[in-house]
Amino acid sequence: MAASPLTSSSSLINPTLQKKINSSLSLPKPSEIKLPIKCELKRFRNTKNWSFDRVSEYSQRVGTMESTILNSSSSTRNSKKVCLFYCDEMKSLAERVAAESDFIQLQNINWRKFEDGFPNLFIPNARGIRGEHVAFLASFSSPAVIFEQLSVIYALPKLFISSFTLVLPFFPTGTSERVEEEGDIATAFALSRILSHIPISRGGPTSLVIFDIHALQERFYFGDNVLPCFESGVPLLKNRLQQLPDSDNITIAFPDDGAWKRFHKQLQHFPMIVCGKVREGDQRIVRLKEGDPRGHHVVIVDDLVQSGGTLIECQKVLAAHGATKISAYVTHGIFPNRSWERFQHDNGGSPQDGLTYFWITDSCPLTVKQVRNRKPFEVLSLASSIEAAVQI
Repeated sequence: MAASPLTSSSSLINPTLQKKINSSLSLPKPSEIKLPIKCELKRFRNTKNWSFDRVSEYSQRVGTMESTILNSSSSTRNSKKVCLFYCDEMKSLAERVAAESDFIQLQNINWRKFEDGFPNLFIPNARGIRGEHVAFLASFSSPAVIFEQLSVIYALPKLFISSFTLVLPFFPTGTSERVEEEGDIATAFALSRILSHIPISRGGPTSLVIFDIHALQERFYFGDNVLPCFESGVPLLKNRLQQLPDSDNITIAFPDDGAWKRFHKQLQHFPMIVCGKVREGDQRIVRLKEGDPRGHHVVIVDDLVQSGGTLIECQKVLAAHGATKISAYVTHGIFPNRSWERFQHDNGGSPQDGLTYFWITDSCPLTVKQVRNRKPFEVLSLASSIEAAVQI
């Protein structure tokens, strides 16, 4: 009896998958196949060595469908169910993360307080998460909320879970990583040591996901009981720049050498400008060090912004040197004391008047609420990046 077209590969596929393939293809018997096969003879050297550049469309269809089913099955096996807890500030971002995948399930925590103000916390589904992969989406936006979140972070790994991932998009003390004179306290080191002592879950050390930490050397502050995973928001910026009508006229500007060191490799396909701060008397002035902004839409890139003074000075210098549009991107828009109000929209006018766009991510949720629907601000969500990170 003639062999089935799938006989040669069926030994590599389990019986259940074989049935799916055959039912989806509705294959006829080989004797019933009446397809025209057009062949073109390319070479004729001898009767034993013929070669053709066309094969039957039937065989191609079989191979394509088999490959599709196998890839779909493999993708499903590689995804894991994750129970995602979150603090109150991160509720909106957590919902976006869950919307990215059917394998992310949101879990609640009761964030209560005693009369004296200290946390009275409760995890409702403590037994239900045993054996599950668990993640916690944190926001250390102020010292007032860090203690209650640390209490939860230290409790979750002890609930017999398979693994634990802490997602801390913004590492808040990152700008305090140096000791310049005796008596300075590097609070970045202190917080790193606290996170390094999170209890080990059944699956091993905690995975710690941070986006664009301020100083790369801070990764060495963490101990062996935590596995830091450093991600970046810059891919979100690159995707957004590709959507602009003038995407072929973009030039990237860095406000200082530190920003260039951090991001230039991720943005190496764009023309670049590097600015620098020089001291004149008691003032620090931003100067153009290299690059030419004339006639370009210049995008200033940095990891974070606080008061915004450096960005505004950088904007003025770029406008004075002929930039036609100026925008800005930072992963973390901190903006203490509503300093975001300093940034105006250019309203289609001169770049000296304001920014065309100011992109930030939703790593700092309190800022997102303040600048929502206010030009020039536009929020690029980390949701898809976080979903991918917790699936590692």
